[in-house]
Amino acid sequence: MKYIKKVLGGDLRQYTMVLALVVLAVAFNIISGGRMLTSSNMQNLLSGNAYVLVLALGMLMVIVIGQIDLSVGSVAGFSGMVMAITARQFNLPWWVAVLIALVIGVAAGSIHGFFLSKLGIPGFITTLGGMMIFRGGVIWISRSISVPAPQELKWFGAGYLPEWGPKATGMNNSTLLLGLVIIAIFICMQLKKYKSASSLATEKEPLWPVVVRIILGTAIIGYFTWLFGSGREGTSFPIPGLILLILAVIYHTLTQHTSFGRHIYAVGGNKSAAALSGVNVSKTYFLTMVNMSFLAAVAGILFVGRSTAAGPADGTSWEMDAIASVFIGGASVAGGVGTIFATMVGGLVMAVLNNGLMLMGVGADRTQVIKGIVLLVAVAFDVYSKKGSSGFGFKKHSKKD
Repeated sequence: MKYIKKVLGGDLRQYTMVLALVVLAVAFNIISGGRMLTSSNMQNLLSGNAYVLVLALGMLMVIVIGQIDLSVGSVAGFSGMVMAITARQFNLPWWVAVLIALVIGVAAGSIHGFFLSKLGIPGFITTLGGMMIFRGGVIWISRSISVPAPQELKWFGAGYLPEWGPKATGMNNSTLLLGLVIIAIFICMQLKKYKSASSLATEKEPLWPVVVRIILGTAIIGYFTWLFGSGREGTSFPIPGLILLILAVIYHTLTQHTSFGRHIYAVGGNKSAAALSGVNVSKTYFLTMVNMSFLAAVAGILFVGRSTAAGPADGTSWEMDAIASVFIGGASVAGGVGTIFATMVGGLVMAVLNNGLMLMGVGADRTQVIKGIVLLVAVAFDVYSKKGSSGFGFKKHSKKD
C-alpha cells in the first residue's frame, strides 16, 4: 500500500472514481461480449456525451461557489432551436447562427447572474424560473416541430479528425499526433511536479514513482489513442471530443491558475472571508452564471450538430446529468471543493454507465434507477471518506449521557 500511495501521489481518494471508471468499462466489456471497448463504440460514446460533459465544466464552477443552475438544459435547447430557425428561415450563414446562439447563452446567464449577484435571489430559485421560461420558449418558437440544422454543423457534432499522409501505422494520423501531444504534455507535467516537490522537500524525493506514473499514464493514453485511431475508414477521434478536450484544458487553467479561479474557490469556501480579503463576490457570482449559460449554448450547438436538427424536447433533464457528473466527481454540496479533472471522470462514469446498460438492453426506466443509486453511493462514499474514522457523524452516547 505504501508503494501504491507513492505511485499515485499519496492520495488514493482522488483516484477512487478513476478506478470505478476502469472497473465499469472492463465489466461492461466482459458482459457485453467485447462490445464496450471497441473503436466505434468509444467514438460514439464520446461524441454522444460531449454536450453533457461541456455542461459539467460550467456546473462545477457554479456548484463550487455554493449555487446550482437548473436552467442549463432549457437554455441549451432554446439556443439550439434559435440557431436552427435563424439559419433556416432567415437564410443566415451557419456561423452567424452559431454566434446568435452563443449571444443568447450569454444573455440568459447575465439575467441569472443579475438576479443572484444584485438582488440576492438564490441561484436555485433564479434558474428554476429560467428553466420554465426557456423550456416554454423552445416549445413556443418551434411550435413543437423539429427544425433542420445547417449541414455545416454536422462536423462539430459528429465529425472526426481528418486523415493525412501515409497510414503506415494503421491508425489515423491526426489521432496519432493528438495522442503523442497528450503523452508529451503528461510527461512534462509529471516531471515539473516532481521537480517542484523535490525543491520543497527536506530530503530528495525518489524518482521511481514518477517513472512508474509516466509508464502507466503513457500506456493508458497510448491504448485509447489506438482505440480511437484504428476504427473503420473515415473515422478517428471525434471533433466533439476534441472541443471538450480543449475546453477542459482551458477551464483547468482558469480554475487552478488564475485569480478568477481562486476567487471562485474562495467564495465557495467562505463568502464572508472572501469579501473581507478583497474578493468581489457579486462579480464572481455574475461571471460564473454567465459562463454556465455560455457553455449551455455550446452544448446545445454540439447536440444539434450531431442530431442534424433542433427539437422541442432538446435539453430535457440535461441539468440532472451535469449535476450528477459534478457530484460523482467529488465536488462538495457545500461548495468550495471540486476539480475539472474529477468532474470529467465523473461525467465519463455516467457516460459509460449509460452506454453499458444500453449494450445490455436495460430500459431507460431501470437505467435512471441505477444512475440514481450510483449518485447516492458516490456522494455517500465521498462524505464518509472525508469524515474518516468518525463515520457519518453519528455520535455514540455514553451511559452518563
